[in-house]
Amino acid sequence: MDTAIARESGTSTVDTATKPFSHEVEQLFDRLLRIDGKAEIVDGRIIVKSPTGAWPSLVALEIAPSLRSYVRQSKRGRAVGDNATFRVKLPHRDSFCPDAAYYVGPPAKMEPFHGAPIFAVEVRSYGDYGPRAERLLAEKREDYFACGTQVVWDVDLRAPEFIKSYVATDPANPLVFHLGEIAHAEPAVPGWTVVVNELLPEDWELPTSESK
Repeated sequence: MDTAIARESGTSTVDTATKPFSHEVEQLFDRLLRIDGKAEIVDGRIIVKSPTGAWPSLVALEIAPSLRSYVRQSKRGRAVGDNATFRVKLPHRDSFCPDAAYYVGPPAKMEPFHGAPIFAVEVRSYGDYGPRAERLLAEKREDYFACGTQVVWDVDLRAPEFIKSYVATDPANPLVFHLGEIAHAEPAVPGWTVVVNELLPEDWELPTSESK
């Protein structure tokens, strides 16, 4: 494995590193943009995210077009799909790569988006379960909020609480959207709503306790 590249999974650990100098960060971004797949720069390392499964990818694919329709109607912001890079500046993190997002920052053209999205969606994959995964997801939400993100969705296809909407002003008490309900991302995306059931793949079913 390259010493500056690690892989994120449900069981692996990522060694921390001293925060690189600015020229080293630029080199990391140059390498990041050449990687085929999802990756983020955390703790001075490129963290390559494990491939997602069918259901999580299909859900993300439904959220982005809904946001795009909102953008066309509101004439504000940008809807962003999977695998886009958002460049940020935290002591331990330099980028995000959400599964879907809503962005109101300046145009980026061929470069990563400048700054964090105002609304970010994280759809849980196979390895996003267990105590370690919960800790990493909570830490990532803290990073989002530190960079100006107002709302982060935690989408869980294994739970009746299908969407937990974490808001920066009250991160300890997420709004919960169940099947059959209408979800929103207030105050990040004013007026935008989506029916939870419309995000589900056609063959989706709530896993039983034995299959979780």
